[in-house]
Amino acid sequence: MNQGFPKAEHLCSRRLMERLHAEGHRLMVFPYKVQWVEEPTLKVPCQVLIVAPKRKLRHAVDRNRIKRLTRECYRLHKDILYQALQENGKHILLSLSYVHDELMTYSQLYHKFDKLMDIMAKELSHEETVQSTERAAE
Repeated sequence: MNQGFPKAEHLCSRRLMERLHAEGHRLMVFPYKVQWVEEPTLKVPCQVLIVAPKRKLRHAVDRNRIKRLTRECYRLHKDILYQALQENGKHILLSLSYVHDELMTYSQLYHKFDKLMDIMAKELSHEETVQSTERAAE
């Protein structure tokens, strides 16, 4: 799988961001708060928004570093997420918000992303089974 992070995978639409934050499913995997919502009109399996809030990280240098490290970790782990999305036939909007108030090293974030992507894959497949059982009950 291509391990790039092209512009098409960046979430840039304000309308979609507002929808994501209003309707999205939430999950906390320290040091990230994760939100996602299904968006069937996307051309790519997943569009990602990476957030490093000024409230937690005061210096722009720190925010930029965390966003850069998060993009790199996502880029290397996205094949796990894409595989789960393709198995379930979904397209999602995803927000990764860094919530820790201190910087973490690349190796720490890399290992956290292993856990994060595994949990996301399980959540997406679990969500599909819950929806299918709800449809069968109707």
